[in-house]
Amino acid sequence: MVIVDTKVPGYGQVILDRIKTVTDKPVTMIINTHTHDDHTGSNSMFPASVEVVAHEHTKANMAKMDLFKGEGAKHLPRRTYTDTMTIGSGKDRIDLYYFGRAHTNGDTWIVFPALRVMHTGDMFAWKVAPYLDLDNGGSGLEYAKTIGRALDTVKDVDTLIVGHSPLRTVPELREYQQFMIDFVAAVQAAKIAGKSATEATRGIDLSGKYQGYKKELYGDAVQALYTELK
Repeated sequence: MVIVDTKVPGYGQVILDRIKTVTDKPVTMIINTHTHDDHTGSNSMFPASVEVVAHEHTKANMAKMDLFKGEGAKHLPRRTYTDTMTIGSGKDRIDLYYFGRAHTNGDTWIVFPALRVMHTGDMFAWKVAPYLDLDNGGSGLEYAKTIGRALDTVKDVDTLIVGHSPLRTVPELREYQQFMIDFVAAVQAAKIAGKSATEATRGIDLSGKYQGYKKELYGDAVQALYTELK
């Protein structure tokens, strides 16, 4: 049994209990989509025999976290990859891809070909401006290009499992890519006009073009982009 991410510390037992409702097979592998503790926090709840897999940058980022220092280091990924990795074969095949910096510098996209499903991690968490973790190599300026590489590379997918919200579709991901293009352009224009990050946040509103998108996280994303644009 392979699972994706382990959520916050202490949540591991909840995951195990849910798994038992669908299978009695043991967990043999965890794929961490990125470094944040709401996706890696319960690695330690699983036996050391469970293999943890992640992008090489994600492992490096995780190693800086208190959660994975000292005794916690044994729960770091043992297998890493650079660009792509395939696990299993046939109907059990899982393809891992890295398309570049965005949410962090190690975001893994996971494809289950037999199911026509792709897990996007937090690359498409909500219909909002993304959390741009510059400390872990993230980039708002590269975000849309990274999504574009995913869309250009991964075909034959119908359903997206996203980080924190309901199942999405490929057209919705394409819309999110365009939202990021427009959002970054609006931030760049505000900065060129001499506006502060706070003024830019107040002035940018894309909700008319993107129905269902919320402004709650504009502030942090604008500030991160201003930092990148220095």
